[in-house]
Amino acid sequence: MCTVIVHVPESPAATGEPVRLLAVRDEDPARTWDPLGEWWPEHTGVIGVRDRRAGGAWLAADPTAGRVAVILNRADVVTEPEETLGSRGHVVRDALAGAAPVAGSAGERPRTHGYNLVEVTAAGARVTMWDGVTVRTVDLAPGIHMIAHDDVDDPATARISAWHDAFGDTDPHDAHWWEGWLDVLERTSAVGSVDDRAIVRDNRPFGYPTLSLLVCAASVGSDGADVRYGEFDEPGRWNRLTLR
Repeated sequence: MCTVIVHVPESPAATGEPVRLLAVRDEDPARTWDPLGEWWPEHTGVIGVRDRRAGGAWLAADPTAGRVAVILNRADVVTEPEETLGSRGHVVRDALAGAAPVAGSAGERPRTHGYNLVEVTAAGARVTMWDGVTVRTVDLAPGIHMIAHDDVDDPATARISAWHDAFGDTDPHDAHWWEGWLDVLERTSAVGSVDDRAIVRDNRPFGYPTLSLLVCAASVGSDGADVRYGEFDEPGRWNRLTLR
């Protein structure tokens, strides 16, 4: 039940104003990961947060090419046997390499559980959604967007309806723009980690073994991608992060 916030400026390709992204990762703390780094020798220059069990990426970036991708688990209606489904971790690395998710043509379906894939370049951002039945892709209009486990800016998702506008009230032009979004995250923590509105979350009361573990911030413009990383001191509990 990760959360991603994206700011798409007006005409980014024309103005040179970068696209901004903040991603909060929820995962089982017992499922080990590697922090932001170069973990895939077969993908020269790619950095990301690697899942050690499957070897895939939750978030990855090609800083030189100016590309960032991050994947969120999504509620789905997949009916295939569990043993026939693969990890979603390859989807992020495939996206950086320019490989689109299976489009559902000719009866093809992604062989994974549902996901929302967020892709950011200097030209803008798009989200590909796989719900177990169809694959849909939407280009994000200028402005603030939030993505969690359902559709983009879904008003039925409590954290989105509660905090969407608050992220839009920050200054995306500030040199340390992510600090304003961290300020909003700090405000959201006042509801506690098990409230439906929480972004820094403890999902165990909802039947999932996942807690918020870390935050990444990315800025993608004509000069490439800058990605920063920080881990919470305690899973599922807010503390002020220094993103490096």
